[in-house]
Amino acid sequence: MKTLEKPNGIWGTILLPINNNQIDWVAFEEQIHILCDSKVSGIYTNGTAAECHNQTEQEFDKLSEIVSTIALKKNKKFQLGLSHTNPRVCQERAKRMVSLKPNGFQITLPDWWPPTFNESKNFILGMQEVVEDIYMILYNPPHAKVLLSLEEIRLLKQSVQNLVGIKCAGGDEQWYSQRRELLDDFSVFVPGHTVVYGKPLGANGSYSNVACLSPNGAVKIWDLIEKDYEKAKQLEAKVLNFMKQHILPFANKLSNTGLDKLLASVGGWGPVSEKVLWPYDGATAEDVKKIKIHANNELEEILNV
Repeated sequence: MKTLEKPNGIWGTILLPINNNQIDWVAFEEQIHILCDSKVSGIYTNGTAAECHNQTEQEFDKLSEIVSTIALKKNKKFQLGLSHTNPRVCQERAKRMVSLKPNGFQITLPDWWPPTFNESKNFILGMQEVVEDIYMILYNPPHAKVLLSLEEIRLLKQSVQNLVGIKCAGGDEQWYSQRRELLDDFSVFVPGHTVVYGKPLGANGSYSNVACLSPNGAVKIWDLIEKDYEKAKQLEAKVLNFMKQHILPFANKLSNTGLDKLLASVGGWGPVSEKVLWPYDGATAEDVKKIKIHANNELEEILNV
């Protein structure tokens, strides 16, 4: 088996442009071209922001094929999210998607009933059987029914050769110390608004919520960590303050998907609105208009890149 790549850097999420509660496929393709031409390290499908929990199998197949076709043509790295609460559906998706030649797959643990550690291991080993020589990233977000410890992740890594990284919430200095001790040669991705803190301690990149707001702006912050750390800290602080003041107040009525799409529509970098698929609520066009004024005043260095 070939040596598997360990991904890193800032990755941009694919979002779903919605029109009359249907995916606007013309706008979807336009978005893929924009992201492939941006500075992000790669693009990925079917995270929370991409409404992975609310797609038909036909939609899943179609969007995966579109992303693969455009990304391969433009030589952009891409990962396909396979996430589904049903592990058998997830495995069948992998069998179908191998032919699309993604750089990697993202998976979540089965989520209808909290799996034991042994069941989680069984699941990931079963996924390894069908992904051939394509690497896997385990997406273990804070709202998952089972949150794995770093020691459990280490044990899974030992057992599953294709598992090369995890997307998680990160942690404090003690958490990163454990990460360095237990997960050498393993990619750890943390939220986009914490990369300045996390990168010096052992974060390898982000499937970035900041990239929802501005793909190139998120890359700018990441690159500044090496070139001008103090400036990177200043920009991340501005992003955190912006989110605290203008985005998080919506968290009591919008899902994380709704918040991410609000960020994207405020950023205005592509044909993505604040709308989300039924039955979930999104922000309003008036909300976007008001927050854009604050974004342009507070985050000019991130938006205009």
